[in-house]
Amino acid sequence: MILQPETDDLAAYLVADQAIDHRHRELRRLAAELATPEAAFHHVRDQVAHSADAGAYSGAFRASEVLAARNAICHGKSHLLAALLWAQGVPASLCYQRLEDGEGGFVLHALNAVHLDGRWSRLDARGNREGVDARYDLRTERLAWPVRPELGERDYPGIFATPPAPLHRALAQAVPGQGGYGHLPGELPGSGADG
Repeated sequence: MILQPETDDLAAYLVADQAIDHRHRELRRLAAELATPEAAFHHVRDQVAHSADAGAYSGAFRASEVLAARNAICHGKSHLLAALLWAQGVPASLCYQRLEDGEGGFVLHALNAVHLDGRWSRLDARGNREGVDARYDLRTERLAWPVRPELGERDYPGIFATPPAPLHRALAQAVPGQGGYGHLPGELPGSGADG
């Protein structure tokens, strides 16, 4: 898959925003402690529970809140990984997939792209469980969910420095402890059905 950055200016993928608040003191401390992009990936994948696996929805989506809660859906986990990478000086972005939700609809899954070795590579720190084996690999994608086009699933080629505004609003309106998934769009906002 050919990824399409919003801009060729890598500095755009290092600027803090409301969701990826990489200048937060605890985030910077942890990023320095972890020291490498691979260690940051493993920390987010393995030390921050995915809400569905934990059986509890924290509602955290800002990177600093996810770090404190140690529990988030894929969007929060991708924001935390981007923040840790930015704090290490590594350009990183957000990517999205439309996945079948098991109930006849779709859910928007978030993951990351990282710019290392002169290229963008997608990484998915969603968290492993039975049937999910995401890994840190800059050459061969090892994502949590390979898309199944025959089910209408798709990879969106865009890579974003920040979450699209409609998605950010939906994440901000989620209520902790109440499932929290129904508020998310099934499509990348602004992409259209064939985006």
